[in-house]
Amino acid sequence: MSKISEINQEPETREEIDPISDHIQTIAELHKRAEREVPLHQRKIEEVTAFLGRPRFLFIILIVVVLWTVVNIMLITFGGPSLDPPPFVWLQGVLTLGALLQTTVILITQNRQAESIEQRRQLDLQINLLLDEKMSKLITMVDELRRVHPALEDDTDPQAEALKKTVDPHQSLETLEQLLSKEEQA
Repeated sequence: MSKISEINQEPETREEIDPISDHIQTIAELHKRAEREVPLHQRKIEEVTAFLGRPRFLFIILIVVVLWTVVNIMLITFGGPSLDPPPFVWLQGVLTLGALLQTTVILITQNRQAESIEQRRQLDLQINLLLDEKMSKLITMVDELRRVHPALEDDTDPQAEALKKTVDPHQSLETLEQLLSKEEQA
């Protein structure tokens, strides 16, 4: 069946196309592929980071610190040997080690997330440049049709002429840098 006959068919007989679902499916597949490539140790670190970022973890820390302090003070009060007498040097050491480990785990997770974000930014840029080229081509084609159409005047449209040109990312970046440097100097 030719493309023209497919288009001319009634909607009930034509196969329904849902581009939004297709895009969502593509995004889900890209996400699944990226997650499959994550090593097991990285996944475990990210699970730990997810746990550390929950309010439950804060409550656990507070409960442990309060229990540690109360138990040691009670042991001293009742004449027993304290495991960690005030100023609770062992508690401070444990909390410091915990903070160091927590910071390292969070940084490891953030590094992978930053790499993933950069990959998505690059993909977005590539798609945007491709779309710019396509739109420029479409504008050129429509403008050419307008010029040869007998009912329309053979007049140039300056806005269409400007839109026919694709964006040069190098020139755009250079212009942005110049504008930002002017702002910094002012």
